[in-house]
Amino acid sequence: MGSHTCVALIEAGFTPIILDNFSNSHPAVLQRLAQITGRAVVCEQGDVLDTPWVEAVLRRHQVAGVMHFAGDKAVGESVAQPLKYYRNNISGAVSLLEAMQAANCQTLVFSSSATVYGDPASVPITEDFPRQHTNPYGHTKLVIEDMLAAMQVADPAWQLGVLRYFNPVGAHPSGLIGEDPSGIPNNLMPFVAQVAIGKRPFLNVYGNDYATPDGTGVRDYIHVQDLAQGHVAALQRLLQSGESFTVNLGTGSGNSVLEVVKAFELASGRPVPCQMAARRPGDVAQCYAYPALAQRLLGWRAERTLADMCTDVWRWQSGNPNGYQ
Repeated sequence: MGSHTCVALIEAGFTPIILDNFSNSHPAVLQRLAQITGRAVVCEQGDVLDTPWVEAVLRRHQVAGVMHFAGDKAVGESVAQPLKYYRNNISGAVSLLEAMQAANCQTLVFSSSATVYGDPASVPITEDFPRQHTNPYGHTKLVIEDMLAAMQVADPAWQLGVLRYFNPVGAHPSGLIGEDPSGIPNNLMPFVAQVAIGKRPFLNVYGNDYATPDGTGVRDYIHVQDLAQGHVAALQRLLQSGESFTVNLGTGSGNSVLEVVKAFELASGRPVPCQMAARRPGDVAQCYAYPALAQRLLGWRAERTLADMCTDVWRWQSGNPNGYQ
């Protein structure tokens, strides 16, 4: 998300400054961002948990607004390693907010998640649905949302855009940047891509007995390019109006795991063998957005299709079989 949003920010006339500890990303991205945008991107290497360092970076660059992407995001891993998620996600957000407050920078676009809706009673999901959680990852996002609300009560000068992502997939159409997970992918699309290219023998489909048309989980998959443009629209809205908001960023429709597999086979011309497996703890049957509020507030809506997402992921994966290595 961060690298694609950097491109979108530059295209919109902003000057992004990257803060990264490269725990789940690669310095090679910087060179590729320069190839895509035609300009070097400044990167400060350090950890969001280091509050004095974050404050110093904000002051040195006279940062006008922050987009917070630095969090762990895999549902299954959060169930297995909850403390990792509470420390990195919640403590990281506290550290960032302390640094922003000290540096007098009070404009923030926060990457939240549709997981704050837990297992919804119905779909599509609107922003006023009850919030709940079914896993530690979702719990961290919910806690951070509450923390941001408390910050604004304490000081109304805060300008906060909370973006509840649904399921980001895809890659930049240049094929130069894309998702390169370390180890075994925790998300569907990169795993499908690695099966298609021959790095993995088959895809585990976790649960084929959900109350969905084909029994597999249904999600709202949104192209990372659309999502990046949603972040730019959110920042522009905050800077222009000063009013805080919370919006869903999704397409408004869902696709099942098997529908994604079929779409990827069409895009790649490669088979994606599947093996059925038990449901994963913390997963829900279906989850997709009602995104009208984002269109009304931000003038934004998702434009790219599932076929676009699969085509761009295949271009990235086939052109970079070993990721950024």
